Amino acid sequence: MMGPWHHGQEIDDGSTLGALKFNSDTAFYFRQKILLPFLDHYLKNGAPPDDIPPVSAFETGTNTWERLPAWPAGCAKGCAIHSKPMYLSAGLRLGFDAPKSDDAKFDEYVSDPAKPVPFRARPIQPIGYGTGYTWAQWLVDDQREASGRPDVVAFVSDVLTAPIKISGQPVANLIASTSGTDSDWVVKLIDVYPDEVPGQPAMGGYQLMVSADVFRGRYRESLENATPIAADKPLLYHFALPTANHVFLPGHKIMVQIQSSWFPLYDRNPQTFVPSIFWAKPGDYRKAVQRIYHSPQQASFIELPLVVIP
Repeated sequence: MMGPWHHGQEIDDGSTLGALKFNSDTAFYFRQKILLPFLDHYLKNGAPPDDIPPVSAFETGTNTWERLPAWPAGCAKGCAIHSKPMYLSAGLRLGFDAPKSDDAKFDEYVSDPAKPVPFRARPIQPIGYGTGYTWAQWLVDDQREASGRPDVVAFVSDVLTAPIKISGQPVANLIASTSGTDSDWVVKLIDVYPDEVPGQPAMGGYQLMVSADVFRGRYRESLENATPIAADKPLLYHFALPTANHVFLPGHKIMVQIQSSWFPLYDRNPQTFVPSIFWAKPGDYRKAVQRIYHSPQQASFIELPLVVIP
């Protein structure tokens, strides 16, 4: 069972999460329609057969519950899931067409460990639950604060004319280089809302993070053994992002943000290879020029687990 909540919210009100409104109490639905029949079936004598599917997953975007046969990739009867690349292109464009020109081979930014990209808009609250605390909803924070920074590159699609539905794990295929000898790569898949959302003015232009993760470059060749990165050499970074069950609606855009720090969610990478970052010295922390490549020969893209209905 997968619901649209922060940790523990399934026993509370589930009609909202941060700025998102689901038009129903999703947590109440879970307790009444999924949890109660399950417990009745297994704990009560003479209980009726349960009708609980293998997977109950809430679909964000459409804000509906789905009955799925499997996970992490699942869709209802009569559909299929196909992995389809969405390419980063010159001009900070994002689309399903592969790059065709070598005119602009890459976009670049400078990553400075002394000024890392925060994972929330400042001032960042301490971890806490209860009145006044918003830490539990950080995964749905508006990402516009990050997209406006010079050390974040944001590739954006055209306005969607039809829904795009994903179910499963998006996969980052990043061709990137760094002027340092170690680097972090943060990739965020984002749903960009229209400039105006009827009845919800706060959601106009909202950038909702659908799936995101970080990959530490020193583990590119092996997750067991760290090795330095060859400076200024384009290399492939291939890693899966967390699962999502989401529909990008018509009128929205899809965005991919890339950055090299996510502080203090993840510790700062000195961007100079050291045997252990825990023992890095102040002089090891250096600025680095980061390049994201998007030429026909060095194409970067996000594999989307698209749900296709024949």
